[in-house]
Amino acid sequence: MTYRPDIDGLRALAVLVVLFFHAGVPGPSGGFVGVDVFFVISGYVITRGILADVAAGRFSVARFYERRIRRILPMLVATILATYALAWVFLLPAALDDFARSVAAASVFSANVFFWKSAGYFDVEAQTRPLLHLWSLSVEEQYYLVIPVALPLLLARARGLAVGGLIVALLASLALSVALTDTAPGANFYLLPSRAWELLVGALLAFPSGWAAPRILREAISSGWAASRILREAMAAGGLGLIAVAIFTYDEATPFPGLAALPPCLGAGLIVAAGGGGAGTLVGRLLSLPPCTGIGRLSYALYMVHWPVVVFTRYALLRDPAGWEVVGVIALCFALAYAAWRWIETPLRHPPRGPAADRRPLFAATAALLAGLGGLGFAGVVTDGFPSRFPGVQPGALAALEREGWKGGRCFLENGRFADWAGPECRIGGDRPATALLWGDSYAAHYVPGLVRNAPALTHAVLQYTFAGCPPLLAYRSRAKPGCGDFNAHAFDVIRAYGVTHVVLAARWDLLSARTLAGLPDTLARLAALGVSVSVIGPSPLFAFDVAVLSARDAGARPDGSAAWFARVDDPAIRRLSAGAGFIDPLPTFCDGALCRYRAEGTDLFLDTGHLSRAGSERAVRAYFPLLRHDAAPVEATDR
Repeated sequence: MTYRPDIDGLRALAVLVVLFFHAGVPGPSGGFVGVDVFFVISGYVITRGILADVAAGRFSVARFYERRIRRILPMLVATILATYALAWVFLLPAALDDFARSVAAASVFSANVFFWKSAGYFDVEAQTRPLLHLWSLSVEEQYYLVIPVALPLLLARARGLAVGGLIVALLASLALSVALTDTAPGANFYLLPSRAWELLVGALLAFPSGWAAPRILREAISSGWAASRILREAMAAGGLGLIAVAIFTYDEATPFPGLAALPPCLGAGLIVAAGGGGAGTLVGRLLSLPPCTGIGRLSYALYMVHWPVVVFTRYALLRDPAGWEVVGVIALCFALAYAAWRWIETPLRHPPRGPAADRRPLFAATAALLAGLGGLGFAGVVTDGFPSRFPGVQPGALAALEREGWKGGRCFLENGRFADWAGPECRIGGDRPATALLWGDSYAAHYVPGLVRNAPALTHAVLQYTFAGCPPLLAYRSRAKPGCGDFNAHAFDVIRAYGVTHVVLAARWDLLSARTLAGLPDTLARLAALGVSVSVIGPSPLFAFDVAVLSARDAGARPDGSAAWFARVDDPAIRRLSAGAGFIDPLPTFCDGALCRYRAEGTDLFLDTGHLSRAGSERAVRAYFPLLRHDAAPVEATDR
């Protein structure tokens, strides 16, 4: 195939915005769309190669996979092995167990499925998962299982059928992505069915215009109108503008992909289309400059190394890099990427010259390497993350949460239905004359150990009504938590049935989009209509790392047995939206500015990055939970 330097330049743009976004460079708040640009490029390049081989009569599935193996596998294996070595040094057992599972998933090209399925409340935070970036590689690998078989079969029947089939698949995938944007954002982001349309945009661009275009467009092309320099310049400039808008106006709160992915994907498609047939544009010439093409050639290696570098820099600093540290992260990524490209990717990318080589040794070596990676992952899982590396570290967060008495499966539902809620078993405080309802997600449930411990001081009996990942908002819907909507709707039946006079709402509010959070006033109005009083507990501290990591490193330790470290203490408009209810701010109890106590008197106050431990829960309830008489001493309660 004819080399197109502008494609390499577009690769450079895509990888740079991803790198800058992840490294913390201010400005490209939507830098994650670089992955979508990569998808369009991949769809174009892969389909163009298949069409060329089919036209020359040399296409074979084995040849296709040989190319993909030589292109993808060396860097994949090197990245996983190097990352495993760093994980052994830095990751605590629970985190290494999670990492090992991601290695096993990557070895069978399903990292995207693993990260989708494990996106729960008790998992290692995304920012500390060293192989998270492999989700996009898995999407492409799964696409490669379909396209080299389906496309030649369709071409064998009719060229028009091939184009039509791709168009139908593209529209179906796009419609699915739009439908899942709000109902199942995790699946929408990670899985191939809702991402395939981005690759198919590039695939359609690979077809010669006479194959892919309707008759009226073919006539326009033949007349020279569509091939005019002005049109191509406008297409390329418009495409670059669409990508730029997404890069600088999107952020992590943007519902994505769905319709929001159209501008970067169409922008990439316009640039690719404008540069077809060897025609040059100003944008194409800029992208073809040597610095751009040089970075473009490094793009795969740079993408593979950048995320582990960012993650382990955070582990080394126990915070996000800042200032010149960001520059150092970027420089290190480039140095490692060049070394990997020079001595790993390039030497193994091309088959030996001469007569066609036997591919069986390559395929056998591939199977052995993938099996070896799977074995490394399995070893980390069956040993629970090799806990002997850190003998003083306590078990993982989930086991700790189970010990803390959240009444999981009865009063704290991790999924399921309202019917699973245990009702009277969820009552804390015995036979108090008044009853309150604690309604929310796990950031409401983490107050339960403190309530149980301080039960004699409660002015109300408290009903625990909590559901993981389910904020107490009537308008909230999630396909990932299908029982959540029903659970929230039944809250009013519970209020009536138990004579509730006060409701306490608590959740991890920062996870909610502005549009979802805007539904809080309606929920408060509905509660007010029932004649109950309401308290809203605002966000508590969120640390960059599991506090077990901070404790293991003795970060911010003080002589009195306490410890404080930097935490996120944002207030996502919840105070303003809580007007009409009593708003409670947990931050003064734990924080002085961004420096928050995670340990007091030698005991951790948190279980992970934000959930309160038993000690933290007791402290929080005594300090700011409503409905508490502060003249009563805490005693061990019996109504667990």
